[in-house]
Parts: sequence; C-alpha cells; structure tokens
Amino acid sequence: MKKNGWLLGALIFLFLLTPVYAKEKNFTVVIDAGHGGKHPGAKGSLVSEKVINLAVALKLGALISANHDDVNVVYTRITDVAVDLSERADIANRNKADLFISIHTNSVKNRSSVQGAETYTLGLAQTEENLKVAMRENSEILMEDNYQQRYGGFDPNSTESYIIFEFLQNKNMEQSVILASEIQKSFVSAKRINRGVRQAGFLVLKAISMPGVLVELGFISNKEEEQYMRSTEGQNQLARSIYTAFNKYKDNYVHKQEVAVSKTNSGKPPTVSTATAVSAKPAAEGSIVYKVQILSSDKQLAANSPLLKGYPSNWYKDGNLYKYTYGESTDLQAIQTIRRNISKDFKDAFIIRMQDGKRLN
Repeated sequence: MKKNGWLLGALIFLFLLTPVYAKEKNFTVVIDAGHGGKHPGAKGSLVSEKVINLAVALKLGALISANHDDVNVVYTRITDVAVDLSERADIANRNKADLFISIHTNSVKNRSSVQGAETYTLGLAQTEENLKVAMRENSEILMEDNYQQRYGGFDPNSTESYIIFEFLQNKNMEQSVILASEIQKSFVSAKRINRGVRQAGFLVLKAISMPGVLVELGFISNKEEEQYMRSTEGQNQLARSIYTAFNKYKDNYVHKQEVAVSKTNSGKPPTVSTATAVSAKPAAEGSIVYKVQILSSDKQLAANSPLLKGYPSNWYKDGNLYKYTYGESTDLQAIQTIRRNISKDFKDAFIIRMQDGKRLN
C-alpha cells in the first residue's frame, strides 16, 4: 500500500510539473456594440439602444470565449464610451479579424407595432425601409470631428451618397450572407419574428476587410420588444442565437481551412473542374458577361505562371495593370458558383461585369 501511495504521489507531482499549453488562437472575431457614450442610438421609453447593444455584445463574447479556446474575441467597446465608426472598422482591420459582428437595435417612427429581427450585409439598399435603417445608423458620424474629411464628404442623410454602394465590389459578400442567414435561422429557432437577410450601405461594414454583418436585434420603438431586449432573459436568448450561428459559421471556416491545407500538403496541382471551366461558347456581341477576377499584375504573365495556379485565364488591361479573369457566363448564379469553387486558391477573387472586352462599373 505504501509503495502504491508513493507511486501515485510521484505521478501527481510529475503531472503538476508538466507544462500546460494553451490552444493557439487561430480565429479572431470582433464584436461591435453599436453606439455608446454621447451616441445613444435609438431611444425607447425605458432604455437607449447603446445599453442593449453592449449587454448583448458582452454576453455573446463571453459565450464564445467560454466555449472556443482557439478564438480571440476583440470588442470595439466594453463600457459606455463613444467610438467613431471609422475606428470600429480600424480595430477589426488592425487585429486582422476573420469575422466582424456589429450589434444594433432598430426603431421606426409612428409604427409601434413593427417588430422582429433582421441581419444586414453590405450593399445597395433595395428598399426605402433598408435605406432609412442605414441612414439612421450612419448619422452617428455627424457627431464626430472632421467627419466630412474623414468620410470623403459622405452625407448620411443624402440619398445620393448611397449610390456608391451600387458599384462597390465586396469580396466578402458570400461569407457575410452565409453568416447572416445562419443568424436569422437561429432567431427563428428562438421564436423571434424573422425579418430576413437584407442589404444596405453601412459605413462600418464598408471599411472592414473581412466578412461582416450588422444585426438589428429588434425594435426599441415597440414596447413589448423593448421590454424583451432590456431583460436579462431576452439578452441571453439574443446572444445565444448569434452564438449558435457563429458556431456553424466557424465550423464551416475550419473545414475549408483543413481542406486547403490538405490540398497544399499533397503537392498536387489544382484540378480544374469541367463544371467551372471557361465558357467555350463566346457571348454574343454587345451582351454583358460575368467573370471572376483572380489577380492583377504589373506585367503580362505566362500561361504556365505559378501565380495562375494552373487555371486557364484571360486578361484585360486597366491602366498599367494586367488583370486576370477566370470563367465567363451571362448567368450570374453560374459565375457565383465558379467563384465559390476557386475561392480555395484565390480567396480575394471577386465578380466583375464586362461588355465587348471592357469592364463595366
């Protein structure tokens, strides 16, 4: 018995001496609690938007930190302070984030019955309602110093300023929509009214260099929803819904990373699927076609250049740059499929429109 006790004690001692290595944090998510400080956001009868946003943001971050030791959680604010919109995006970019989640609370005037949750990605607002939401959130810049210089003369209250979002190419759109869709599915599972995935011109999403969404938790102008969102139970449920969507998104991200590493380690050149090959049938003269732009070069590349990674490509001249494209179709959905299929090799690839060999805005 004494011998066994001595052996057990020795094993415990050795275990205590063995260093415990923390899992490497290989994924960074930035959680942005909208408004704060002198920017109250929308005002309800009992609470301001900034309070709800921060409470849900901190709860979401706590859930992620507690269950993902490989994730680095970064907040744009953790207290009631004002943070400029440009700085929120800068925080995400400086930390080289993999994901950006901005949390907000909605409001409408003279329509107290409106309720439900919606998630936005960057784009041109297709409805007046979406435009008004973007205008309200962007109007925060009017309280910032030198906002006209900082945002290039952008006027958040002018519809003309939002035309720029029609021409904006966002390489992270697909991943952003995937996350937004998962968030809305989670809200539905939590019995929230589903107002869907939407697009609008949010300055904070325009300036980030990674997939990102802006979540409108509910309507503070609706007394029932205001009460729900200011309650601990409601905030916990909202945070858990977004957390569930984050889990699904991250699982998909990790899977893609593993596949990419596996293919890289195999040492084999990429296989170009016939399903994603360049269209053999030329488009009719004058028709608009979609292509996937994969890279730019200051000199013309050989067909077997390693930069092209084995993909047959075309190029067009833009100033002093040669811009290389892969695939061609008059069907936008078809070219979106092509872009998805080659994203493992060209993660920054994006879709362009061309007519008679010239790129369109």
